[in-house]
Amino acid sequence: MDAQQLKGHLDLLLLATLERGARYGGQIIADVQAATNGYIHLRAGTLYPALHRLEKAGWITGEFQALPRGGSPVKIYILTPSGRSSRHSVNATSASTLRCAGSSVVNFSGTRYERN
Repeated sequence: MDAQQLKGHLDLLLLATLERGARYGGQIIADVQAATNGYIHLRAGTLYPALHRLEKAGWITGEFQALPRGGSPVKIYILTPSGRSSRHSVNATSASTLRCAGSSVVNFSGTRYERN
């Protein structure tokens, strides 16, 4: 999936990933790739600006920590309570948008769409 297709979905994807627990960048990339069966492979140039944006919004926090295996400290990202509630809000909005988009596609194809 290229960066253009990812726009509008990245925040939700990152918030949902961090809802599972604290992660550093490499773990986030691996988790997203595993969760999407390899369909989405985030690059650092996409991931870190998005994490910075979420951190600036107060939805995540980041702190440098040393890893047990040693080496340089890495920045660990943690979902904040505000980020948790925003994740659920963004999820509901995305679901609503997808339902509307789906109904539009069905309507344009000439197939009758009925709301539940």
